[in-house]
Amino acid sequence: MQHFKALAESVKDRLFHLRPELLHRTSDPGLLAVALGATLYSPATRSSLAYGIRKQAGAGCLSIVVCLEDAVPDEEVPAAEENLLAALAELSQDDPGELPLIFIRCRTPEQLLDVGRRAGADLGVVYGFVLPKFENETGRGRAFLAALELLNKEAGRTGDSKGQALRAMPIIEDLSTTHLESRVRVLTDNLALVEEFRELVLCVRIGATDMSSAFGLRRSRDLTIYNVKVVANIIGDVVNIFGRPNDGWVISGPVWEHFVNTERVLRPQLRSTPFEAVNEGELRQRILMDNLDGLIREIELDLANGLLGKTVIHPSHVPVVHAMCVVSHEEYLDALDIAGNAGGGVKASSYGNKMNELKPHRAWAERTLLRARAFGVARPGVSFVELLEASMR
Repeated sequence: MQHFKALAESVKDRLFHLRPELLHRTSDPGLLAVALGATLYSPATRSSLAYGIRKQAGAGCLSIVVCLEDAVPDEEVPAAEENLLAALAELSQDDPGELPLIFIRCRTPEQLLDVGRRAGADLGVVYGFVLPKFENETGRGRAFLAALELLNKEAGRTGDSKGQALRAMPIIEDLSTTHLESRVRVLTDNLALVEEFRELVLCVRIGATDMSSAFGLRRSRDLTIYNVKVVANIIGDVVNIFGRPNDGWVISGPVWEHFVNTERVLRPQLRSTPFEAVNEGELRQRILMDNLDGLIREIELDLANGLLGKTVIHPSHVPVVHAMCVVSHEEYLDALDIAGNAGGGVKASSYGNKMNELKPHRAWAERTLLRARAFGVARPGVSFVELLEASMR
């Protein structure tokens, strides 16, 4: 697996100062958590599920979630499970290196164990499970992780020579982690729980749809989740508790759920200048028509608030997320300057346009260099517009 793998060699030479690293299912989980990028959700009821997973992998998607929870009507759960198991059986015939990281989102710990056991040897194509409405006030979080631990043991996925352990991605979205009166206590308890199961947990995800639902809210295409103040406050608390440097977790950005053009109330959120500079006015118009300008703005705010990667529900979102995750040449030089100087102090940036405080900015520099390994570093003067244009052809 490798971001931007499908681009021609000449295009990669033109765009990248440093190319993204080649990744494997056995790569360091800390790097894989950063490299997930756009995690594409698909209902387990979807027809030709295996074909769709292969198709999206070929288009550059490195992580996919097959959902048995909210995306599936209650009465269709048995059929969805059978459809998923049939897809896993089909995919088990493929070269694992050609597949994305596949996760299954289950409703309950009991369903996780049941589906995993029924998959048998075909579970080998699955990288992990998504744990929805993760909380431990009721013991649900511990039950999920204990079920995954048991499934790993039964399947011989113990993280040693017997096989790569199945990993968990808990989703912070439960009412107890949303409502103000219980939030900090439950989030703190959740942190202690994932620390206890650190070897099983890949990263933490944010479920902004459920958070918004708790207040009867939904953001429009003209707004980002950060305009919904009550949800933005929750995201801030999640980052405060889970995202601290050194022992902190990778936290993914919330889902972007718009993909069909609708009437606009506010002006487009995408400046024309970067597109005019590379003669890509047509690309800008396409982005506006496909509701992607709001996504671009929200990704910028995700990154500024300590989130990396994003849950998406449409293939058109994938190249946008990945282009926005590439480290700029300026960021890269700043990060190298800061990370390479342990003595502290202050110095002007290599681009001569900002101040780098070497101790306060160190955690940012280390995270930026890890993102550079996963998504690459753009050449000087190459903007996200050129990366996006190459990816969306």
